[in-house]
Amino acid sequence: MSTEQLSSKTDLKSLNKTELFEFCTELGLPRFRTDQIFQWLYQKGAASFEEMTNLPMDLRTKLEEIAFINKIELDSQQKSQDGTIKFLFKLSDEGKDYKVEAVLIPDFFPDGAANRLTVCVSSQVGCVFGCAFCATGKMGFFRNLSHGEVVDQVQYINEVSLAEYDKKITNIVYMGMGEPLHNYKTVVNSSSIICDPLGIDLSPKRITVSTVGLTKQIKKLADDQEPFNLAISLHAPTDEKRDKIMPINSSMNLESLEEAVRYYYRKTERRLTYEYLLFDNFNDGKEDARNLAKIVKWAPSKVNIIMYNNVMGVELQRAREDRLNTFIKELAKFDVRATVRRSRGDDIDAGCGQLAIREGAPKGKTIAKS
Repeated sequence: MSTEQLSSKTDLKSLNKTELFEFCTELGLPRFRTDQIFQWLYQKGAASFEEMTNLPMDLRTKLEEIAFINKIELDSQQKSQDGTIKFLFKLSDEGKDYKVEAVLIPDFFPDGAANRLTVCVSSQVGCVFGCAFCATGKMGFFRNLSHGEVVDQVQYINEVSLAEYDKKITNIVYMGMGEPLHNYKTVVNSSSIICDPLGIDLSPKRITVSTVGLTKQIKKLADDQEPFNLAISLHAPTDEKRDKIMPINSSMNLESLEEAVRYYYRKTERRLTYEYLLFDNFNDGKEDARNLAKIVKWAPSKVNIIMYNNVMGVELQRAREDRLNTFIKELAKFDVRATVRRSRGDDIDAGCGQLAIREGAPKGKTIAKS
């Protein structure tokens, strides 16, 4: 279908549920038709109106004339030795070779049965914030994903999970390519669709959205009373160190982050998580642990210590085990709740900070200094 043909039609997956209802109302359709179409789009993964077999033939013909269904396509898939599966999806931009990655991370019971099945989704093509340790940040930013493109990742991977483990996904983390709160509307709409009984039907308590610390959007989450979990990508406990690895800190420092975090907790009374990549001889000392403990006191929270997956061209390296142990012991002195997340999918570049499309891609927009 040509660009001109598409421009005159409505992409149904650009509409949230309220907008889809309004679209159907304008066609004179009863409410239950909205639910049927919504379910076909976001639970059954329909790619065409022909597949919507519980709709009358004349309605399917009418929809074909005035609307279309934008759907991402699987480009490739890799499976790690530890069971992690990385998916490369191709987007439908005409004349652009835009792709994004998403990851299925399984945890298993001792008997080998699947326990927790987490999907790490992307929300943007690339990222503008240029964190020094992140492969996606080195790409720069190209465009936001639509909520339909985010849900497509989840819906496709959910089907893989059912086929592979006979169990639907259990958790979603917005920690793939891109800064989720830089694409606020998409994240809110996609999470709402994912939680809908006619979508993936996942509890919002099973969804975590991560941010490098966009303070205005953190406050907006609180004002909007969004029900999913919030994680702050902290990675350094002082402005001096954070400035060196996260360019966003120059405009949104720890003081402004503290204000936003306190506001968020005051409005929602929900605990949050600090994500903390541990780098060897950079942010893994006893003084770092003490400074981190001070940040944790801003509001009820926990720390998720992540063992860094080394990225080509990045000087920062994963902390050694002895330094990790010392760091955890120091945090314990201040009653900090901390867990350690081990590297997953490292052999296929599917770990935290490793997602990127390298094959000849031009560099997009970034706030990082060259």
